[in-house]
Amino acid sequence: MERTAQLTARVTERQIAYDPPSTAPWGASLHLRAARVLAANWTGTSTVPSRSLYPHQWSWDSAFIAVGLRHLSPLRAQTELETLLAAQWEDGRVPHIVFSPSVPLDAYFPSPDFWRSSTAGRAAGAPRTVQTSGIVQPPVHALAAWLVHRADPGLSRARGFLARVYPRLAAWHRYLLRRRDLGGGGLVSVVHPWEQGMDNSPCWDGPLARITPAPARSFRRADLDHGAPGDRPTDLDYGRYVRLAADYRDGEYADGDGEFAVEDPSFNALLIASEHALARIAAELGASGTARHARAERLTAALVDRLWDDASGMFLCRDLRGSPIRERSVSGLVPLLLPGLPREVAGALVGTLRGPHFAARTGLVPSYDLRGPAFEPNRYWRGPAWFNTAWLVERGLRAHGEKAAADDLRTAFLRTAGDSGFAEYVDPDTGEACGAPGFGWTAALTLDLLHDMDGAMETGEEGGDR
Repeated sequence: MERTAQLTARVTERQIAYDPPSTAPWGASLHLRAARVLAANWTGTSTVPSRSLYPHQWSWDSAFIAVGLRHLSPLRAQTELETLLAAQWEDGRVPHIVFSPSVPLDAYFPSPDFWRSSTAGRAAGAPRTVQTSGIVQPPVHALAAWLVHRADPGLSRARGFLARVYPRLAAWHRYLLRRRDLGGGGLVSVVHPWEQGMDNSPCWDGPLARITPAPARSFRRADLDHGAPGDRPTDLDYGRYVRLAADYRDGEYADGDGEFAVEDPSFNALLIASEHALARIAAELGASGTARHARAERLTAALVDRLWDDASGMFLCRDLRGSPIRERSVSGLVPLLLPGLPREVAGALVGTLRGPHFAARTGLVPSYDLRGPAFEPNRYWRGPAWFNTAWLVERGLRAHGEKAAADDLRTAFLRTAGDSGFAEYVDPDTGEACGAPGFGWTAALTLDLLHDMDGAMETGEEGGDR
């Protein structure tokens, strides 16, 4: 507690002099409130998404949090990523949870004794000194590392930050590209809904329907202690998540043989953005990034070829074990982040964003089709608006010259984040706060949008096909 109090005091002292953008006169207050959330969630080496609901370190959460932390403390942002990457497995995977030994086992499920990483993951090179999960999350990390470096290049070079994280990030991408191309078309597949990050999306209903759920008596859902049951996944869905994870664990985390294998647009788009970022990191370290930029371009072509759907005006998921997935979700809009998209694809995505399926009253982006049969405005990833996906779409709009639309989304983001108390997610039409309050990435990305109004993502080569 003393460490947190000291950090809060330092953050407060630094931010009193902050001069907010003239377009947002409430910016200083919002900035300070967001900084306090991150101070309260800081453990000394990393940031928890939520002290109550998510008391450990999460993979893509830490990447987004580092993007915001760079505006408060570049050193702390670097530490955030270094702590996560220190738990990387020898096969290159970055686990989706790094467990804190100080947190009781019953505070979160699935807990370390479920995943058994040090034993079940031994063949894949799981670390012995720290407990982790065995699945992964979207690869935002190289992009985050590059943005963190750019916040204070002098400090980054003095600490050798990029030189230390680059081999780990390269191994992470190598694992995905070599071990997870389960469809043979160049794209990466996820083997569990939790890996894609949008855990409870209706996109998974079809693939999950063939999974026999684990018996309800075989596990206890700690999430229901901290969230409204009506906002959380159903017991049936949760039983299927547990069954998939247990089967993957019992197979010693080997890839390719499971019943769930889906090519997801946002997961692959974030890998492409991070490949471009990794190319820039290589160049910063004195190596050539040409091959990585070329790989990113090939992946972009594969993404368009395999997952673009003209009729929907967006990207759709592909189930490698069953029928086509026709559900519209925000995952299919995230590839707008890529500057190298063909002009007609980018234009269609912008049109879909403005159309009836995603034009919510708050101005944010719902996680699922507003007119879809499975839409629920408050249930986890089945309709609510999330701030990390709004941030990605806002950056994408700027990458394609849609400044007015990006400005509108940015304003909606900042207004709703502040009004909701930096909620985990909100009702897309009313802005009602849902999930955990004081959520890490909501606060962090609020800071980023307050500071970086131009959206200098640097995710691709200049002069791409617009």
